[in-house]
Amino acid sequence: MKKVAIVTGTSTGLGISIVVKLAQQGYFVVATMRNLDKKGALEVALQNANVQAEIKYLDVQNTLSIEQCITDVIDEQGQIDLLVNNAGAGYIRTTEQTTEQDIQWVMDVNFLGVVRCTKAVLPHMRKARQGHIVNISSVGGLVGQPFNEIYCAAKFALEGYVESVATYITPAFNINFTNVEPGGISSEFANNALAQFQQTGGIVDDEYKPILEQYIASAQGRSADVFQTVDEVANVVMECVNSEEPPIRARTSIWANEFCELKTQADPTGKLQQQKVISW
Repeated sequence: MKKVAIVTGTSTGLGISIVVKLAQQGYFVVATMRNLDKKGALEVALQNANVQAEIKYLDVQNTLSIEQCITDVIDEQGQIDLLVNNAGAGYIRTTEQTTEQDIQWVMDVNFLGVVRCTKAVLPHMRKARQGHIVNISSVGGLVGQPFNEIYCAAKFALEGYVESVATYITPAFNINFTNVEPGGISSEFANNALAQFQQTGGIVDDEYKPILEQYIASAQGRSADVFQTVDEVANVVMECVNSEEPPIRARTSIWANEFCELKTQADPTGKLQQQKVISW
């Protein structure tokens, strides 16, 4: 019997690549998305790869949609072996410029959405005494970065959540948890974050403006070293999925490892990492 995988956020970029690669490895893949009108790119990618996936509606911000999707998959397939929490959204804005509504949205999509989906599949994985939950986190879940504090806060929450559940669910029920931590990804994710930034006022003419302009210029200057393709990141996801001893966290590039090395090796106070971020 084929293993069954559910992937969220599959209308663009990384989600599409993960779905295709899982299907190529023989998984029965349930590709989910919030807006089924955007399934065309996924259908084209599946056709080009000569593989299949079932496409279903799931909104990570809607508990009822999550529970209905999971129930349908269990009724139809009888099991869920893998959940890939890929749905997420970037956000660039200073704390002072951020609205309460935007703070709640960023936390809801990037953190609470993962918790909702995880909660929905855990009873079935626990009953089967096996499973793997992979979350697309970020280096921003390990290292705070300028103008990304709300997004980083959501990813830090995700890192703490996974570290915690892995301490008791994994040894008791053989359910593994992995956070995959990319640096930059050349995909619609970054474009959507910039579009959202522009839609909410763009660069505000205040005391933060010159700092933000310097940050953007610096980021653009190092983009060739930072940004990976969606396939490169998806390949790391597959390595984690196929591992006999899946890691709790895995960065996806040499740059990502170097960027986080102080936090991941030894930096008790966080001051060394703070200085490194400032100098990059």
